[in-house]
Amino acid sequence: MDLTSDSDWTGIGLSGLEGRVLEQLVGLRPTDATAVAAAVGISPPEAEHALQSLEKASLAIRTGDRPARWAASPPRSSVGALLARRRSELARAEDLAERLYAAYEAASGPRSAHLVELLEDGQEVSARYARLLQDSRDEVLHLAKPPYVTAPEGSGQEIAVGSGVRLRSVYETDGFADALSLETAIRGTAGGGELRLASHLPTKLVVFDRTTALLPTRFDRPAAGSLVVHSPALVSALATLFEIVWEHATPASLDTRIDRPVPESHSPGAQIDERTHEILQLMATGMKDHSIARALGISRRTVQKHVSDAGSALGAQTRFQIGLLAAERGWLDRRS
Repeated sequence: MDLTSDSDWTGIGLSGLEGRVLEQLVGLRPTDATAVAAAVGISPPEAEHALQSLEKASLAIRTGDRPARWAASPPRSSVGALLARRRSELARAEDLAERLYAAYEAASGPRSAHLVELLEDGQEVSARYARLLQDSRDEVLHLAKPPYVTAPEGSGQEIAVGSGVRLRSVYETDGFADALSLETAIRGTAGGGELRLASHLPTKLVVFDRTTALLPTRFDRPAAGSLVVHSPALVSALATLFEIVWEHATPASLDTRIDRPVPESHSPGAQIDERTHEILQLMATGMKDHSIARALGISRRTVQKHVSDAGSALGAQTRFQIGLLAAERGWLDRRS
């Protein structure tokens, strides 16, 4: 008879062959190995070897010597005892696994914390950000994108670096007109910080002196927590990411936000004033008129007038044409 598959027997420590022999043995009167072999369909030596293994496991009983005759032990008690032993062995194995894991945690925990820390509390993130900013001595690299949070999380925080510390920030254009991000950018650039805009940023990020980095654990929920990265390899990779984004971002300035007469540029070949130059640069990043107006502290109508005047000077009918022709004229080039 076939009650189980071979794999069922491995759970109590028997091979598939031993299990099949036991299944046949429980249905036979005491018999020799040859009869068992015939019932199972194996050779007598194979049957003899399997029967001896079952005897060691107390699942088979030898009755007689020449020739030896075999009978199955009462399955409920014999298999039950075997299962009890297996459960005890598994319990000891589980205990060993727990002790090994505790030893692993004790050894690897400090090393992991040294490379990357997880900050889950918003106040803890704010305090760490402020401390890292205060301790910076050379440069701070900053990528800011929505959604912003009121608590400092590496973006949307009032940035005030120390004297002599170079601050470079790239803001995503979609959220740049947000009051919080605009206020942060104004304060950052007021201290000599450099500002650029990009249509899409891969993540929020702050890198301090290229030794420590701070970034959110979830891009869509910046308040969910942050990672503090100390690993030199990871920090270097994040700084490289920033440099790539910085290289392709559009330079921007908030120095002329207060409405006042803006002097015409005397750069060779230039035919627009500085205000129009700023507006065209921001427009080229994908910013809408209302966002440009808020960023520069002027009215939307003023923005539209400058764009219209640029279009007339270029002979362009659409914003796309204005952008294309302005780039060809060099009107979007960075000015000193």
